Amino acid sequence: MAYGDRRLLRACCAVLVGGLITTGCAGGDDDGKSPRGKGSTSASAGAPPTTAPTPTAAPTSLDFVPDPKRAPKTEADAERIALAVVAGPDAWGPDYVKRTPHLSDPAYWPVLGADCSWGTGTRPSTVLYSVTAYSEIPADGARGNLRVAATVTVHRTEADADWEMAGTLEEALRCPDQKLRDGERISSLISLGNPFGVGGNFTATDSLGERGIYHNDAMKGDQFYGWYQSRIGQVTVATVVKGAPGYSEEQTSTTVSTVTGQVQALVTMIERAKDQLEAQS
Repeated sequence: MAYGDRRLLRACCAVLVGGLITTGCAGGDDDGKSPRGKGSTSASAGAPPTTAPTPTAAPTSLDFVPDPKRAPKTEADAERIALAVVAGPDAWGPDYVKRTPHLSDPAYWPVLGADCSWGTGTRPSTVLYSVTAYSEIPADGARGNLRVAATVTVHRTEADADWEMAGTLEEALRCPDQKLRDGERISSLISLGNPFGVGGNFTATDSLGERGIYHNDAMKGDQFYGWYQSRIGQVTVATVVKGAPGYSEEQTSTTVSTVTGQVQALVTMIERAKDQLEAQS
């Protein structure tokens, strides 16, 4: 396994945003069944007594040392980095495909208005480049069309990126109910932010998560909505899932979980951003 693959695996096993994003890794043949469940013990099975695993010390600093010479300074630099980082369907999972169009217009910049409705604005001067990649799992009769997106925004400075993170948290507080477009809205939105070392975030400089209820006039019933965002230096990365019938945040007997794919896409972009910006050994 290559170094980058090992680092990605470790990152995927972390808690990215305490209380809102959690994911774990199972090893070997673990299928979630306890060998010491009802009606059996280690002694009766003839196995030796087990001991508690040794706790692993939490990282004290982010495994990322930026190289000022690699920091993007022009729109062309930022475009190259954003396109190298943004997650396509391969980063989400085997069932995802590109939507049409797959990439957003370079001039596209969403703005949440005073009426809590999303519209299109002008990209701020503090942003060098931003791109969104749209993917989906097409409807198959048993399940609806699941649409997801990944966004990378390259700012001029780290402080500018930090302000974007703060603004995203403020939007959920200001507008817990938001209109995405005609026929689509989200409600009961909650958000939580965690800088590095807080709430289990040992993956990014800063992370946040949003959860809410997704309403689409073309779908029956309420669906879930999830937005996860992280910052590495002057780059922010985000993933969004707008739920569909047959999908949920947790795997059940009737629905398929999308959390693994969303976290995987987010962490993939975090690691790609580090590779683009960090000092080379």
